[in-house]
Amino acid sequence: MPHTITLIPGDGIGPELAEATTRVLDATGIGFEWESVEAGEAAIAAYGTPLPDHVLESVRRTRVGLKGPITTPVGGGFRSVNVSLRQALGLYANLRPAKSMRGVASRYEDVDLIIVRENTEDLYAGIEHMVGPDAAESIKIITRYASERIARFAFKYAVANGRHKVTAVHKANIMKLSDGLFLESCRTIAADYAGRIAFEDRIVDNMCMQLVQKPELYDVMVLPNLYGDIVSDLCAGLVGGLGVAPGANIGTDAAVFEPVHGSAPKYAGLDRANPTAMILSGALMLRHLGHPDAATALETAVRATIAEGRSTTYDLGGSTGTQGFADAVIARMSAAGVPG
Repeated sequence: MPHTITLIPGDGIGPELAEATTRVLDATGIGFEWESVEAGEAAIAAYGTPLPDHVLESVRRTRVGLKGPITTPVGGGFRSVNVSLRQALGLYANLRPAKSMRGVASRYEDVDLIIVRENTEDLYAGIEHMVGPDAAESIKIITRYASERIARFAFKYAVANGRHKVTAVHKANIMKLSDGLFLESCRTIAADYAGRIAFEDRIVDNMCMQLVQKPELYDVMVLPNLYGDIVSDLCAGLVGGLGVAPGANIGTDAAVFEPVHGSAPKYAGLDRANPTAMILSGALMLRHLGHPDAATALETAVRATIAEGRSTTYDLGGSTGTQGFADAVIARMSAAGVPG
């Protein structure tokens, strides 16, 4: 039976990336039925909201979504569709691998990091209000339940994927109650994995410095929501930028896979955008659906295409368009016997 997947093309370059990615995924030979729904700026005119109810209903029914980038206004306008999706669907774990690729310009060669970010609370939950006309207050909420849940996810991921260490990242030296509770929760879960997965913790500012100086010392990192957002972008920078950074948002009942870069509206319709991040997000989706061999074949084809350098997009120094890059990946998979 084919997998029915909710497809949210997104804004700006999103529809082009979605087209390239679905073509590559279809070429794996695994059957998909794409249920396309609109969210973001394109949905406002039709539905009066950037996140119509039928989008959430679709993901709840299919249990898996593939999403392109969606524009989030800065300092005003509608609330982030990305955040709203995660909270409405209980997608509590944000998973972002950062792995070096031959052919992608970077100051580093052998980075291989996994960032696990708590997705539902902390300052990023957006609970804020004005205190009179001249002050604004944001409320930071950290709970034992959410902290233990994300720590358990990180350790389970480490075991399942042959990783060796989990590092909890925090600011418990200053925020002794909120970040202190997060750190305590991580230590509690770490005790259940003693002897199997090493555990350590780092203060977030020191962690940023260490990642720039010696990223090879780290493996899986687990962080509260806001630090996770910042550190995951830092790690993407270590391997060449957001254009090659896949992402997954995973909950108990559903999961949504997405590139983490913006919608780049000025490049919409020009066939110039790099689809690598969304294609690799599709590979994460394949693993989630229970197709690890197809995921590995897809990742291998993407990496080989970039390493060869003949069919890369403008940001990677080439002249191939979005769909041309997808064609090259498909051809490489076919040459390797995929589908086999």
